[in-house]
Amino acid sequence: MAEAADFQGTGHSPARQWLRRTASVIAGAPLLAGLLAGTAAPAAQAAPAASGSRTVDVALDTLSPSAPVKGDTLTVSGTVTNEGKNTITGAQVDLRVGPRLSGRTAIDDASKRSGNASGDVAPVGGKYKVTFPKLASGIPQDFTLSVPVGELGLGEDGVYQLGVSLTGQTANAPYEQVLGIQRTFLPWQPEATDQKTQLTALWPLISTPHLSAETGSDDQQTAVFENDDLAKELAPGGRLEQMVSLGNELPVTWVIDPDLLATADAMTRNYRIRNGKSTIPGKNQAVANQWLNNLEKAVQGRKVIALPFADPDLASLAHRGKGVSGALSHLQPATDVAGKTVETILHVKPSVDFAWPVDGAIDPSIVDVATSAGAHKVITRSDSLQDNLAYTPSAARPIGGGTTAVVADTRLSTAFQGDMTAASSSTLAVQKFLAQSLALTLQEPDNQRSAVVAPQRMPTAAQAQSMARALHGLDPERWTEPADLIAAAAAKPDSDATTKVPGSSRYPKKLRSQELPTQAFVEIKNTQDRLENFKAILSAPDRVAAPFGNAINRAMSTSWRGEAGGAQQYRFTVERYLRDLTTEVQLIPKSVLTLSGRSATIPVTVQNKLLQGVEELVLRLKSDNPTRLKIDGDRAVAERPIKIDGGHSQSVKFTGAGNANGPVQVTAQLYTVDGKPYGDPMTFQVKVSEITTTVMLVIAGGVLLLVLAGVKMYSRRKRAVARRAAAELTDAELTDAELTDAELTDNDEGVDDPGSAPGTDGSQAAKDTEPEQPSDPTPDTGPQSADPSGTGEKVDR
Repeated sequence: MAEAADFQGTGHSPARQWLRRTASVIAGAPLLAGLLAGTAAPAAQAAPAASGSRTVDVALDTLSPSAPVKGDTLTVSGTVTNEGKNTITGAQVDLRVGPRLSGRTAIDDASKRSGNASGDVAPVGGKYKVTFPKLASGIPQDFTLSVPVGELGLGEDGVYQLGVSLTGQTANAPYEQVLGIQRTFLPWQPEATDQKTQLTALWPLISTPHLSAETGSDDQQTAVFENDDLAKELAPGGRLEQMVSLGNELPVTWVIDPDLLATADAMTRNYRIRNGKSTIPGKNQAVANQWLNNLEKAVQGRKVIALPFADPDLASLAHRGKGVSGALSHLQPATDVAGKTVETILHVKPSVDFAWPVDGAIDPSIVDVATSAGAHKVITRSDSLQDNLAYTPSAARPIGGGTTAVVADTRLSTAFQGDMTAASSSTLAVQKFLAQSLALTLQEPDNQRSAVVAPQRMPTAAQAQSMARALHGLDPERWTEPADLIAAAAAKPDSDATTKVPGSSRYPKKLRSQELPTQAFVEIKNTQDRLENFKAILSAPDRVAAPFGNAINRAMSTSWRGEAGGAQQYRFTVERYLRDLTTEVQLIPKSVLTLSGRSATIPVTVQNKLLQGVEELVLRLKSDNPTRLKIDGDRAVAERPIKIDGGHSQSVKFTGAGNANGPVQVTAQLYTVDGKPYGDPMTFQVKVSEITTTVMLVIAGGVLLLVLAGVKMYSRRKRAVARRAAAELTDAELTDAELTDAELTDNDEGVDDPGSAPGTDGSQAAKDTEPEQPSDPTPDTGPQSADPSGTGEKVDR
């Protein structure tokens, strides 16, 4: 808004410095000062010195109506502030109407000129003034001034310069002079023109990237946001909320980045916000829901333009990324997903046939890139595709190859840049916008043309409000009528308008310095390559393809201009998260493995900690010294297909054959089915120990001893079972028979010592060596069967 600053008198132009020096000379000449004081009104008309010093700041807050008609009353309000050190006396606020300006260039010149431009114009005068007996230093005073339009002396249709001035005197300059003035423009077109300008206003809904590539560690793939800033924009009074509520009442063409819709849609469900190294739950689902509902209602029946997903920086791709393999391949998928996203969320079918380079600046390479994804229309600007005509031609221009350049008007498109939070700044911008639109129509009133307004991509809430005020001020019954962008692109082009795309040397240096560097596209390529490898092994690749594909598009967003550090951090975060995911499928490290003998199994474990299964993966095992150790027969390399469910591990076994003693290094590596390495290799040592004949004999003897010991233990157990059965049978027979004392005596002498039976305190050695007894033993009365301990057990009956 440099032009507006000069026009408002807040700058220090050479002309204004000259006025200050002139005022000082006047202050030092009492005789001349007295003369001027006695002829204040004529001086206002004829003497440039009457513009005086810029002691008072005049702020013009409202001007209503913005474009009056016959019978209206023009009301102007604002504040005056004495910025000098001395009190001003006899202060008076007046309205001054300057001459009719002859065209758009005259409006530009008037904006740049300093205060004497209308200081020579008499005020409306009479009762149409506001007076202040005293104006103390630093204290703002409000004023409201109403004047019937008939008193303004307006003549032919056109744009008039309008000034609100404050005159007064100080102790240092005791004569009446203009101490402050604020100038603006007043469009005057009371009757409708025969040929109205078809005016198309773009209404952009674009934001910075907020979603990361990360999803929560659950099956629901909970979205993770880099921050919660989007909620502030969507909340009542926020930037995007204002854009929707204002645009709902305007005849505009909506230009939407589908990434914004996808992000807001993700916010309507459970989502998390990055907080340092962890995440916290998001709580603005209701805000996102309300915003999307309002937007869906606002766009019904309107034209909607969908930019490629995440609004990729076409100029950066053309100038820095085209030389990096695969960089341009992202545009077509970004365009494809754009239409689907808008249609799914807003239930309207958008046009995806438009490309919009930043600030509408183009060169041949940008046009090539912009149309590479299928777009046939490029939104540019008149300061890029310049004409040498005495009038402003229509927006549509054929530029070759079936491509149409839609040329937005620079003056109208840049009218609301800068700080619009102050009411005075907004009012001046609105009046200048209306003045330029009328002047455009009056250039050739019999030649109907189309004009396009393409404002900044992300207007602030205050800028959006100013734009809305200006569009409301365009009465469709007077000099413009609304049209959509598709109609503007299809309008008949002006045969005299230029169709030559400017060369790359004319691309603005400031814009070129903000482009993503070539290294950014190299990093994006590395991330894409890693993603392709990762997708190749997954059983459900779509679960990672969408979030990472969208994140890669966001890494190329136009919104990163001027934010090189933020762009680099975002790319790093995406790459790091993808790298962490890929390492969830890995080989478990092994220590040294000893291979005893000529053949043995070599196990390798593959772990999958992902939530989904992996397949289409191959494990390859390689012996670095196949002379000493071969894998799976006579090979140096062997491989196995791998398929593991999520959250599981798999042990893969190979056969190793050793031919000579000594250590051998073995390398295990995972590969995708197309032969690309996956993850880092894992190496370990296998120690081969050849078995000699002596060792084999020793091992055979040991095995034989083990067999004999087993047989012996089996025989011992069988004898013990037989003795227990015989003892139980004998007890049963003795109970049923009537035995004599002699028979009892004989029995006591012939029964074995209970201590030698299993389960007693008898010696285990005695058990191992005693002969097996018959199942029904006959009492033995011989001397050799007596109890060796002399303490035989006696049974009472």
